[in-house]
Amino acid sequence: MDPMAEIRLTFFQECEEQLTALENGLLSMQEGDSDSETVNAVFRAVHSIKGGAGAFKLNALVSFAHIFETALDRVRSGELVPDVDAMKLFLRAADALADLVSASRDGGVEVTAPYVAIEEEFNALIGGGGAAAEEDEFANLAFQPIITAFDEPPPPPAQNVFIIRLRPLRELFAKANEPLALFRELARLGTLTSICDIKNLPFLDTFEPEDSYLSWELRLETDSQRAAVKEVFDFVEGDCDLAIELAQSATAPPPQPEMDITAILRKVREEAPAIAAAAAAAAPPPEADAAPKAVKAAVQPTIRVDLDRVDRLINLVGELVINQAMLTQRVLHSSHVRDREVTSSLEELERLTREIQESVMAIRAQPVRPLFQRMSRIVREVADATSKDVRLRTEGEATEVDKTVVELLADPLTHMIRNAVDHGLEGPEQRVAAGKPPEGTVKLAAAHRSGRVIIEVSDDGQGINRPRVLQKAIANGLVPPDAQLSDSEIDNLLFLPGFSTASTVSNISGRGVGMDVVKRSIQALGGRISISSAPGQGSTFTLSLPLTLAVLDGIVVTVDEQVFVIPLTAIVETVKHEPSRIHHLGDHSFVLRVRDVLVPLIDVGAELGVRGPTSDLRSGVAILIETANGTRSALLVDNIQDQRQVVIKSLETNYMRVDGIAAATILGDGRVAMILDVDALVGPRHHDWAAAETPLAKAS
Repeated sequence: MDPMAEIRLTFFQECEEQLTALENGLLSMQEGDSDSETVNAVFRAVHSIKGGAGAFKLNALVSFAHIFETALDRVRSGELVPDVDAMKLFLRAADALADLVSASRDGGVEVTAPYVAIEEEFNALIGGGGAAAEEDEFANLAFQPIITAFDEPPPPPAQNVFIIRLRPLRELFAKANEPLALFRELARLGTLTSICDIKNLPFLDTFEPEDSYLSWELRLETDSQRAAVKEVFDFVEGDCDLAIELAQSATAPPPQPEMDITAILRKVREEAPAIAAAAAAAAPPPEADAAPKAVKAAVQPTIRVDLDRVDRLINLVGELVINQAMLTQRVLHSSHVRDREVTSSLEELERLTREIQESVMAIRAQPVRPLFQRMSRIVREVADATSKDVRLRTEGEATEVDKTVVELLADPLTHMIRNAVDHGLEGPEQRVAAGKPPEGTVKLAAAHRSGRVIIEVSDDGQGINRPRVLQKAIANGLVPPDAQLSDSEIDNLLFLPGFSTASTVSNISGRGVGMDVVKRSIQALGGRISISSAPGQGSTFTLSLPLTLAVLDGIVVTVDEQVFVIPLTAIVETVKHEPSRIHHLGDHSFVLRVRDVLVPLIDVGAELGVRGPTSDLRSGVAILIETANGTRSALLVDNIQDQRQVVIKSLETNYMRVDGIAAATILGDGRVAMILDVDALVGPRHHDWAAAETPLAKAS
């Protein structure tokens, strides 16, 4: 790869991080957290993007970031109060900045009108053109040694005096940085005077406009320490020659009179006991001193790795797991089965293989925070389009999921968020009339449960209008007119292709495309989606997803000589199979009594078509499982072979989708085994026996 192209790629990767920090900071400011640290973090994010864009001559990005940065600088200095209107502008500017970064990465900015409109709003907010206002400050500068006193309110008597020598390099100006901005930051720390050195200015015939010829000597009288002074130059580190010297300090010890060596030793002997006692009394306990060290040690260095390399590594680890299982099975069926050393070595190999697999999977694990943050923009856009006041609340942003799962969740969550704002929430007038606050709330929550990740999208709107949904389904010919459907069955009509309750088609909804796509996308991830809704109170869509799409721990079972794998995370226990515990419901439906609780008993062979239905279930093993929504059922199989870790292979990609089957795997003997989809096997018709809420739904 061309070196410049590689640097450009790194810049845009860093832009994504800066945009994330920018949105996090703005959302904190919107919540009322406008402390200096938060505002500085937001300012630094925009400034860093501007500096890098200047190096690549992305003029549109530099111009927009510059005026954005100017407005944020007014907030830092206290000249601008980040009220509700200002925060709305800042959030829209952050979205526009993200679009500009994306357009610049793809080759250029085509549409400038939205950005110009926001720039004009910024000019109105800060009282004039940001760029022009700063250029005026250079109007009276002449080419002669300049001594500048920065007019600031008189500070209290300074404790420290720093002499700072600064010589910018041409890289500093190429990244759109300005020495005047640095001086302004220093002036906030105390009283600053500067002397500009112009002795290196060349004659006009050798003058290079992009070179740097000026240097400055600055005197700063301040109460701040050296670290605070150095922090001002963090943005330009490496782009200038910098020296910071402490010329005077009020905290420095006064000069001591000279003393000969004999007197010094005598004084040390006399005062040593008293000094040691005072030091012991003043020293903090070890625990208190260890805390800052622990904080410093918590910052771990990171490296950037191409995702394709990680994917290839994961595939190789998957093949390693399969080959380890094959090797173990072949050795155990050979004459070496009684060799204790061989058995011990196989166990050690299995342990190491599992550790390698877990370590590699941890590389791909990432929090859902970036995904949730992207949804905040969707909420703002749809809220503006529908003239609604909406606030997005998030919980469990640190919940980690495989990167592939996170990436494939973006589209389904986008559809669900748009529907929650457009269909779920009422307008401000309707909410006030219903006794609700005018601002609606959409909540995104994530949590781990039983080896799966549960994501909920909920709103405090009007809930699902079930009579209208049923009427629309009948009108569209999706259900017969005399159909008697339960509430859950009516809710599930929303997932039918082509179904929509919108009265008009808009750019948000009304075409009947959305929730059916969501359901297919979630099923493709090996997950399930369910709905709970209360009229007038809101709706909750619950997604249950696997933590990873690569491997899982499962129980290998047989059904009529066919081998299946049941995910271990879904299994609660194995239940002793006794005919006295089985009760008939109709011809081929059964329930099993488990500690005085009746749960549906599902014959896996009959359900998958491996064998025909039977009314005699005297033999076999019952496995109690729990579905994603907390419902319990029992699966009847012939035998349990063992527990093992299996590599997931997509059945839909390599063959076709099969109801009741989540994926496939390769066993140690080379045979292909199907991984059961327990949620699909249980099915909606079994849920009525033991409907239960998930912990997240209860919390909502």
